[in-house]
Amino acid sequence: MNAEPVLTYVYAVASVTPGLADAVAGLHGVGGAPVALLTAPGGLGRDGGEGAEASEDPATAAFVVSPVPASQWREEALKAHFEDLDWLEATARAHHHVIQALMDHTTVLPLRMATLYEDDGRALDALRGQRRSFADRLSLLARHAEYGVKVYVRPGTATPAAGPEPPAPQPASPGKAYLQARRAQHHAQEDRYGQARQAAERIAATAARYATHVVRHPAQTGSLARDDSGENVLNDAFLVPDGQAEAFRTAVREAGEDLPGVRIEVTGPWAPYSFAVPPPGPAEPAGPGDRLRGT
Repeated sequence: MNAEPVLTYVYAVASVTPGLADAVAGLHGVGGAPVALLTAPGGLGRDGGEGAEASEDPATAAFVVSPVPASQWREEALKAHFEDLDWLEATARAHHHVIQALMDHTTVLPLRMATLYEDDGRALDALRGQRRSFADRLSLLARHAEYGVKVYVRPGTATPAAGPEPPAPQPASPGKAYLQARRAQHHAQEDRYGQARQAAERIAATAARYATHVVRHPAQTGSLARDDSGENVLNDAFLVPDGQAEAFRTAVREAGEDLPGVRIEVTGPWAPYSFAVPPPGPAEPAGPGDRLRGT
């Protein structure tokens, strides 16, 4: 019986360092598929085959890959999968698990979920074609990690401006009382947003001292923002050197300590997804829903 045709699923580009092969051994990714290194400095085989010795060169870039059944990962099947939220969640978690597992062992350049090639040979062609670009990006990311910083405006917590106690209000008609209430609500909202803008400015100044790069993501809305956190008004990613990580976290949190209408959330360290844009070019890996390379 012929084996089912497979495609090559690529999770990331990684700097090949001593011990990386051991870290990959036994690791499983999407659909429970085993994970391997695909290298080509002195040969065309997966790690452990021809060219394995050269793969221990720290300057060597490798694809982190898995074989996946073609019937489940070709374009038509993917279109159906991307409408299945349970499948999407499981696949995203498996993809992320592989990348996070490698972070303690090497520099990782994450690729988009469902980056696929017809076979190892086509993937190797892409790896060779983009070797210089990948090496430049890996050099940028080396000994850095991504940290997320979110700012939320808490409802109804703006601090009133200092000043003399206002006189007791005179009784007003229902219509006038309604307008006064709406005006007060509007001013309170402006106070909260003013505090959020102040927090964002402080964070930007703080990040300039500790982070090497920043990516501004759109503020989260709807189900992505937790109801008890208030409204998300800032959602940035920072690339921070490993040696500055703790100072970065502390300084960013302190930036909002005297702003009671604002909550700051710092997350990480994460794999540098926000800073790992695949280099453009004819050998750029395929993304979700894209046509497979080599077809």
